[in-house]
Amino acid sequence: MIFGMTTFTFVHVAISLVGILSGLVVVFGLLAAKGLDGWTALFLVTTVLTSVTGFFFPFEGFKPSYVVGAISLVVLAIAILARYRRQLAGGWRRTYVISAVIALYLNVFVLVVQLFEKVPALKAMAPTQSEPPFVVTQVVVMAIFVALGYAAAKRFREPTVQVRDERPPRAA
Repeated sequence: MIFGMTTFTFVHVAISLVGILSGLVVVFGLLAAKGLDGWTALFLVTTVLTSVTGFFFPFEGFKPSYVVGAISLVVLAIAILARYRRQLAGGWRRTYVISAVIALYLNVFVLVVQLFEKVPALKAMAPTQSEPPFVVTQVVVMAIFVALGYAAAKRFREPTVQVRDERPPRAA
């Protein structure tokens, strides 16, 4: 046991946190119109691993987390296709940005759920996760990601091609 968690749970949480942190770096890179290839690869790999490992927890009936994990994997497949197969060409650039931001949002959504389940003070405020503190937190998180996604999609555009004058300089 590590921090009261099984080794598997600890590894899953560690991968999730790396995915969230690298995802934040990627999103802020998109806002600055930078691709950040290494960070992007780390984000996509760890976020896929987060979703996949989530399915290996003991099955205790159908849970909403399975739906979130499945949606996340579909969104990540689109992001990976747009980024690596389609090379961000044309509309695939915006598709990549939107799908990457959605994938990160889904990870943060689950983080908020887990915090409200595991942190005693938060659990006391929203024991069933239907109380206003939980709902307001999730709405605020979603609004932040909608704003980040919109801004990133606007700023991470095709690089403009600069046309250079190839004529030799004139003699004075």
